[in-house]
Amino acid sequence: MSDDKSQEYFSDGLAEELLNDLANIHGLRVVARTSSFRFKGRSEDLRTVGEKLNVGSILEGSVRKEGKRVRITAQLVNAADGFHLWSETYDRELNDIFAVQQDIARSVAASLKVALLGERTATPSAQANNTDAYNDYLQAKYFYERRGDENLKKAANYYEQAVKADPDYAPAWAGLAITRAALSVNGLLPVEDGYRKAREAAERALALDPKLPEGHAYLGAIQRGHDWDWAGADASFRRAMALAPGNATVIQRAAELAGTLGRFDEALDLDRRAIELDPLSARTYSDFAAIAYYAGRLEDAIAASNKLLELNPQFPGAHFGLGAVYLAQGHPHQALTEMEREAEPPMRLEGLALAYHALGQNRESDAALAEFIAKHHSSWTFQIAEVYAFRGEADRAFEWLERAYAQRDIGCTYIKGDPLLKNLEHDPRYAAFLKKMRLPV
Repeated sequence: MSDDKSQEYFSDGLAEELLNDLANIHGLRVVARTSSFRFKGRSEDLRTVGEKLNVGSILEGSVRKEGKRVRITAQLVNAADGFHLWSETYDRELNDIFAVQQDIARSVAASLKVALLGERTATPSAQANNTDAYNDYLQAKYFYERRGDENLKKAANYYEQAVKADPDYAPAWAGLAITRAALSVNGLLPVEDGYRKAREAAERALALDPKLPEGHAYLGAIQRGHDWDWAGADASFRRAMALAPGNATVIQRAAELAGTLGRFDEALDLDRRAIELDPLSARTYSDFAAIAYYAGRLEDAIAASNKLLELNPQFPGAHFGLGAVYLAQGHPHQALTEMEREAEPPMRLEGLALAYHALGQNRESDAALAEFIAKHHSSWTFQIAEVYAFRGEADRAFEWLERAYAQRDIGCTYIKGDPLLKNLEHDPRYAAFLKKMRLPV
């Protein structure tokens, strides 16, 4: 509600922090950030919102921030009839923000007659010791959620400012860890150096607060995506889920590991839980569609892909994923149509190379593959291997797989059961590659 609209990061951050607090209350099912934020700034009827999110109650409010002063209003509403269950207004100094968050969470819990087991799952060290660090932390989260190279760089800068202002602020160290990992995946930091710094930040977060769910989840993401330490990642994700069983992002990351290890039924179950907690998130449907495709449940993959496209027609990889399913079903014309619609340029080129080959249009497939390699050979090595494997060119496929392995390409974590690599599965080099990655053969 502030006149300065650049303060949006603060209200977004406060809302997300409240979501996390509420999700840690046993007895509450709290819809995740991605789905709840779809209604931000919209005047949709609360009954409709409740139906779309499959919730009985809605917490809404506003914040006005002027310097170090904040006014926060919050109200809990019965979604079925609009009846107010509770409301309150807080005029506080910014350094009281943590107490306000806990007051709101307790009031919601009391109004819904559920037991609050502990103030938070995090220890007091999870709170910033100064308001500048907290402010930087919220700005970092704001930019991280918007992704894209420039936003990730801004997020990293704000996280670094937060930990400089308050070196004991565990959540800021955790956020810095996952942001550095994302920068490494996107080629904005050298892979080895970026992941090393990411791991150091995650370990610093957990040293400060061993009960921080995000710390364990982000360490697990680093162990899975770069270290290929499957046992370590599994332990990290299990700890994160024990601390935050209602956190959709933690559950999604655990599902990714289950998929990496070829445990597709487990991955699908986890993704279903994530969808229940985040029913309007395109990412959750993308993950479910991919695992269903790997598991050979192609109709489920198509249904999830269609839901994904309904939520976000421009979601990177959405059309590629649906096209890959059509290839698995033996429908190359439909696959080509989807690949042509793909919004992400590298995925579009990979998809065209695959679909043209399936249609017997070898010249067009060669041209698409040549352009794919020329433009993206340094960062899409695993996907280049997929194209060669699908085209039956095993030697070239293994050549690119070895490059991907040497580069610690995160794509290698998706090798187990990859339908595009099916032509390689009877080649002894395939089992040897899985063994080298310490994956089940």
